Amino acid sequence: MNNTPEQSKTKTGRPRLSPLAILAWAVVAVLLGISASIIALARGEPINAIWIVIASVCVFALAYRFHSSWLMAKVLTLDDMRATPAVAKSDGHDFVRTHKWVVFGHHFAAIAGPGPLVGPVLAAQFGYLPGLLWILVGATLGGAVHDSLILFCSIRRGGKSLGQMVRDEVGTFAGVVALISTVAILIIIIAVLSLVVVKALAESPWGLFTILATIPIAMVMGVGLKSGKVHVGAVSVFGVVMLILSVFAGKWIQGTALEGWLTLGGVPLAWGIMGYGLLASVLPVWLLLAPRDYLSTFMKIGAVAMLGVAIVFLAPTLHMPALTKFTDGTGPVFAGKVFPFCFITIACAAISGFHALISSGTTPKLLARERDIRVVGYGAMITEMLVGVMALVAACAMQPGEYFSINMTGTAAEVTSKVTELGFPVSEEQMAKLASDVGEKTMIGRAGGAPTFAVGMARIFSNVFKDPTAMSLWYHFAIMFEALFILTTIDAGTRVGRFLVQDLLGSVWKPLGNTKSSAANWAASVLFVAAWGWFLYQGVVDPHGGINSLWPIFGVANQLLAVISLSLGATVLIKMGRARYVWVAFLPLAWLLSVTMTAGWQKIFAADPRLGFLSAARGLNEKIAAGIGSPEQVAIWKHLIFNNYVNTGVTAIFMVLVLLIVGASARCWWLMLVKGQKLPLHEDSRVEVAAEG
Repeated sequence: MNNTPEQSKTKTGRPRLSPLAILAWAVVAVLLGISASIIALARGEPINAIWIVIASVCVFALAYRFHSSWLMAKVLTLDDMRATPAVAKSDGHDFVRTHKWVVFGHHFAAIAGPGPLVGPVLAAQFGYLPGLLWILVGATLGGAVHDSLILFCSIRRGGKSLGQMVRDEVGTFAGVVALISTVAILIIIIAVLSLVVVKALAESPWGLFTILATIPIAMVMGVGLKSGKVHVGAVSVFGVVMLILSVFAGKWIQGTALEGWLTLGGVPLAWGIMGYGLLASVLPVWLLLAPRDYLSTFMKIGAVAMLGVAIVFLAPTLHMPALTKFTDGTGPVFAGKVFPFCFITIACAAISGFHALISSGTTPKLLARERDIRVVGYGAMITEMLVGVMALVAACAMQPGEYFSINMTGTAAEVTSKVTELGFPVSEEQMAKLASDVGEKTMIGRAGGAPTFAVGMARIFSNVFKDPTAMSLWYHFAIMFEALFILTTIDAGTRVGRFLVQDLLGSVWKPLGNTKSSAANWAASVLFVAAWGWFLYQGVVDPHGGINSLWPIFGVANQLLAVISLSLGATVLIKMGRARYVWVAFLPLAWLLSVTMTAGWQKIFAADPRLGFLSAARGLNEKIAAGIGSPEQVAIWKHLIFNNYVNTGVTAIFMVLVLLIVGASARCWWLMLVKGQKLPLHEDSRVEVAAEG
C-alpha cells in the first residue's frame, strides 16, 4: 500500500505521523477538551447541542484513528496476506468477495436498526449526560471492540456463526446453550421491535397508509429485479420516487372512508404485523425481503445524513437537563435507577449482542481482506454511535413537558397534570396543538420511543426549513423512516429465527430441518412467530404501555448476548497467545455482566411493583383478593399477573443460560492462565493470497 500524506512508515512498517498530522490531531484533541469542559461545567443551564456534536465527532475521529489502529495491529494482528472466507470459499452465492464500502453499507444497515434511535430517546428521562457518556465510552471501548473481535473470529473460522464458534472454542455443551440462547433472545428482540412499530402506527392512518404502500412498492421492485429485464437503476428510481409519493399520499386520505379503515388500535396492528412476519419468512426472498432491504437502505442512510446536517446547521438548545431527579428510579417513562437501566436501555448505540449475529453471519462471508475489519467492524459501530447521539439530541431538544407527556399513559388531563407536578410544566392545549401540528388525533401516551423521536426530528427539520406548517409532513416522514427499517429487521429476523428453529427441530426429527420443504418452513415459521407474537400481544395490552416491562427484558437479553460474544472473544485471544491484551474483552465483559445481572435481579425481585415482576404480580393478586375492581379490570389483572410470571421466568432463564456459558469459558481461562494448559485453537488453515499493489 502507498503511504498517505498523513504518515510515513518506520523500519518495522508501523505508521508514523507527520508533524502536520500531529498538529491536526492535537487540534482535534483540544476541541474535544473544550467541548467536554463546556458540557461538564453547564451546571444546570441549557447548553447548545453543537458542543455535544463536536465532542462526539472528535471521539469518533480519535477512536478510529488511534484506538482502532492499535486494536487491529496489536490485539488482533490482522494478516492481510491470509485469504478470507470470501476468497477461500468463493461460490458466487454466500461467499462473495465484495468491496469494503459495499460491505460497510450492508453491515451498517443490518446493525443500525431502531436500537440507536429508540434507546437514547427512552434514556433521555435521566437527562442527556448519562446517555451521552455511555454512548461515547461504551461504543469505543465496548461495542467497536466487540464487533471487530467477533468479525475477526468468524473470518478466521470460515465464516462460522456465534454458536458454532462457542461450540468449537469453549465446548459442545456451551455451544448448544449458545444456540438456545440465540433463539430465545431473537424472540424478545423481534417482539420489542414490533411493539415499537405498533406504538408508532396506532391511531395513525397516515403513517399506516405509508407503510402499507411500501409493501406493493417493494414487491414490484422485486419482480422487476427478478425478471432481469429492468435495470437496477430504473428499479431504484422507481422505489425512491414511490416511497416519497407514499408519504405525501398519506395526507390525502384524511376525511375519506379510508382514514377510518386505517385508524387501528394496538391489538389489530399486532395481529397484522404477526401475519406480515409469517408471510415474509416463507415468501421467496427476492419478492419482499430483498427489495425491502434495498429500499430501506436508501431511506436509512439518507434520513440519518439529513438529520446530522440539520442538527449541525440548526444547533438547537437542549431543554432537558444534564441530570434529572429520575436517576433515583422514579422515572415515568420506565422504572429503574440510572444504574443499571441506562446501560441496558441504550444498547445498540453503545454495545449490542445482536451485532454478533451479523458479525458472524453474512458480513464475514463478504470481506475481501482482513484489514477491512477496521472499516466494517469498528467503523460501522462508531458510526452507529453518532446516530445514537443524534437521537439523544433530538429527544433532549424537545420541551421536557412534551417529552414526558408523549411517553406516559392516561387521559390528557391526567397526564399533563402529573407531568406538571413532576416539575415539567405542560398543558392540555399545548399537547393538543402538538397533535394538530403533526397531524395526529393525540400524542398522549404514544410510548415506545419512536413517536418521541419523530416529533424531535420533525421539529428540527421544520425549523431548518423555517416552515412550521410542515411539521405533519416531517413527522410522518420520520414515522415511515423508523417503521420501514424496523419492519425490515422483523421480516429478516423472523426468517433467521425460522432457520434456527429448524436447526433445533431437525435434531429431533430430520424432516423438520429441511429448509427446502414448504411444510417444514411453515411449521418453523408459525412456531417462531407465535413465540414473539405472544410477547408482542402482552406489550400491546399492558396498561402501562408495554415498554416498561418489555424494553428492559430486551436490553438485558441483548447485552447478555454480548456477554456470550465477549466470553468467546476472550477465550480466543488467550488461545492465540494474546493474554496480555485480553483485558480489551474482559473490561466490557465484566461491566456488562454486572449491569445485566443487576438489572435482571431487580426486574425479578424489586419491591417496587413498577420495576419488579413478582411484586407487580403480588400487588395485583392482593387487589383481586380484596374484591377491588370491575370484572373487566379483574380479567386484565389476571392477564397481567400471568405475564409477570412469564417475564420472571424468561429473565431468569436468560441469566442462567449466559452464566453457564461464562462459567464454561472461565474454566477454559483457568486451565490456560493458571494451570498452563494449551487448549487447541480451531482456526482454519492459513491460505496465502497474492499481495495487492
